[in-house]
Amino acid sequence: MFFNIIFCFCTNFKKVNNIELLGEYECKIDAKGRMRVPADLLKQLSNGNGGTHTFVVNRGLEKNLMFYPKAVWDGIIKRVSSLNQFDKNHRKFIRYMYRGAQILELDSSDRVLIKKPLLEFAGIEKEVVLFAQGTQVEIWSKENYWNDANEEPNEDMSTLAQQVMSPMWNGNSNQKNFHINEGDE
Repeated sequence: MFFNIIFCFCTNFKKVNNIELLGEYECKIDAKGRMRVPADLLKQLSNGNGGTHTFVVNRGLEKNLMFYPKAVWDGIIKRVSSLNQFDKNHRKFIRYMYRGAQILELDSSDRVLIKKPLLEFAGIEKEVVLFAQGTQVEIWSKENYWNDANEEPNEDMSTLAQQVMSPMWNGNSNQKNFHINEGDE
């Protein structure tokens, strides 16, 4: 049940404030935990974030961090807040979503400061890969990102795509609120 909750929250994508992030960026983290947000990504993030440079970072579902525009985070937390506090799995999920969450502001050099416990959780030391997709950015240690990429199914990608995408295209999806276009409801 706990993982069903995570799957539902994380696979349910819909454009938020016209945010549609895309790209893969290699960056560095300095000794203080500061990371410069690449100009191209910052432009994408600013477009749908009301021009503000406020973000939230927290633990990812794997050994990574999740980086959200504040507007996206607010939408996620609104849904998380509606979970049943009397259900043990819901409480676990709520704690997981908030654990380590940190509001970030850009400094004058377009950097964000990520706290050490979050960096340690994700195994991040100096080099990172930012993987922008949909309304969020995954932050991975460079080594973990490329290890994960090397484990991709290659010849089984067709089978994986069929298993994951066919129900959605055939109208048999169990996922509520799955949207391809912003106007679809």
